[in-house]
Amino acid sequence: MTQSESPGHTLIVKDLHATVGGKEILKGVNLTLKTGELVALMGPNGSGKSTLAYALAGHPKYTITSGEAHLDGIDLLKLSPDKRARAGLFLGFQYPVEVSGVSLSKFLWTSFTQTRKAEDVDTDLFQQNLDQHLSSLGLDPAFMKRPLNEGLSGGEKKRTEVLQMATLDPRFAILDEPDSGLDIDAVKQVGETVQKLRSPTRGMLVITHYQRILKYARPDRVYVMVDGMVALSGGRELAEELESKGYDWVKVGAASSKPGTASPASHA
Repeated sequence: MTQSESPGHTLIVKDLHATVGGKEILKGVNLTLKTGELVALMGPNGSGKSTLAYALAGHPKYTITSGEAHLDGIDLLKLSPDKRARAGLFLGFQYPVEVSGVSLSKFLWTSFTQTRKAEDVDTDLFQQNLDQHLSSLGLDPAFMKRPLNEGLSGGEKKRTEVLQMATLDPRFAILDEPDSGLDIDAVKQVGETVQKLRSPTRGMLVITHYQRILKYARPDRVYVMVDGMVALSGGRELAEELESKGYDWVKVGAASSKPGTASPASHA
């Protein structure tokens, strides 16, 4: 059975604490993502959104001090980054790294084969899906021959990250600010592609400051992080409220709440 055929998966983060350079950034994050869902994670700068993404992916700079993170009952925190990827977790970077000497084509094919069993690797299907995703994202096939992210604009790099997610077909994808640095047309294109990539067998967590991409990638649920914790959750209308009112009212509410609450507040 391939990842695409595996139903009913869940990513659960419970009371997660993490430090960066000795400073505590995550202060008890609780979050659940199921396959079939598209969930937005919003919050002001410095609230811990990217730290959560990198910590779950296993970046060595981020030290998890307590808490849990399980994918289908598997303890992610005990796995190396490559094994987390094989378990079905994908991270689209906020600042994609340039890699000289490695073409996008080689990188994608190697990643694809390394995250699957040999019997699940179908070369023709891989190429067919890749061509389709290139077209959806408005990327020239010539990009496949270029070194990974080298010489690309910010928008091209972000679209390449979404291309990787679409092609590798993970069970859970975390997209860290796929809209940052994009113009209006590119935000629409990336957002619409993310929406098209919704699947009953994939869960997606889209990290963003603004609700503009959420006009196109329409979330089932919105989480709001403040000061290292999920302070609020609600439907997609919450994103519109944040757009009009900003984050200060959420910060005030979070500051007045009792620290260490086990589950995020619900927004009616």
